[in-house]
Amino acid sequence: MERIELIAPCHFGLESVLKREIQDLGCGISSVEDGKVRFVTDPRGIARSNIFLRTTERILVLAGEFTAVTFDELYEKTKVLDWKRWIPADGRVWVTKANSVKSKLFSPSDIQSIMKKAIVDRLKEQYHVETVPETGAPYPLRVSIMKDRVTIGIDTSGISLHKRGYRTDTVKAPISETLAAALLMLTPWKKDRILMDPFCGSGTFPIEAALMAAGIAPGMNRSFTAEEWPNILSKRDWYEAANEAMDSVNENVRTDIVGTDIDPAAIRAAKENAARAGVSDLIRFEVRDAEKMSHPGEYGFIVTNPPYGERLSEKEALRPLYEALGERFRALPTWSMYVITSYEDAERDIGRKADKNRKIYNGMLKTYFYQFMGPKPER
Repeated sequence: MERIELIAPCHFGLESVLKREIQDLGCGISSVEDGKVRFVTDPRGIARSNIFLRTTERILVLAGEFTAVTFDELYEKTKVLDWKRWIPADGRVWVTKANSVKSKLFSPSDIQSIMKKAIVDRLKEQYHVETVPETGAPYPLRVSIMKDRVTIGIDTSGISLHKRGYRTDTVKAPISETLAAALLMLTPWKKDRILMDPFCGSGTFPIEAALMAAGIAPGMNRSFTAEEWPNILSKRDWYEAANEAMDSVNENVRTDIVGTDIDPAAIRAAKENAARAGVSDLIRFEVRDAEKMSHPGEYGFIVTNPPYGERLSEKEALRPLYEALGERFRALPTWSMYVITSYEDAERDIGRKADKNRKIYNGMLKTYFYQFMGPKPER
């Protein structure tokens, strides 16, 4: 069976979580770099990784890698790659995104146009044609140039994998599905333990937790660009991966997952999103001020994304909010709490130094994942 190297991008600071997920799929890790993990699999692994991985943004086939410091060099080294291996005679190919960091080639539009020309010229040679019709399946490329090192990936996913298909209703400052899943995986929470999000917004933390508890693969209800690539993987590969996902669903799971928010519109959106995700029965959503957070159970987990206060006027309201969060947490002495925020005085206002603190980039925003550990349950 042919072996293919894939690239899975992720949030900076969460590479170890994605690496563990990929290993759990049975794939071999090639390397772990800032913001991405490379791994080797067979063609069916393209389907499985798109359907099952919760913490990556997309899956790219590594088409080539080289160093280039001039546009002539970029053209020649792109052209020499074996494009016929990946792209059929009628394939539509283009560079959908190019980014450059600390490199001599820095114009995205020039990078895109030069590489497109090089690929088309190579395909004309390989297929012995004067023109490439580009009437067939799409093969979008994503190019990264870091310190003059060019990495070319063919995007198998299409729409970003954080778009599971359930969240059409959002509220201000939602956390992405992939980031929420990764943060949940950084906690010891398991489906038989209580989970509560007092700032649940459109419900992403509770919904992702419910999907995990029920064994529902994140990509079960969406499509992918590579489904149109019979030259690389067959329809059977997709059917087998989809059937594997169906077999993994636990319809009898019971959970205690709670999402609360002070905004009734947010709770309405969260309930509708949970219904679309198929996990309504696993989550209890309530309109409630975080200052009134409580639960009768023990050894639960608070996992939340409270307001950051990016504007100066908003920051003034943050201190009492975080102080109230700390007060309610202390009223749950056996619980653990996990908070992602860019608010630098979070620990001071919560009233406790975090046991662990992890720097994570939420897009371009530097945030911290504060981990306040509670006692372990008695055996």
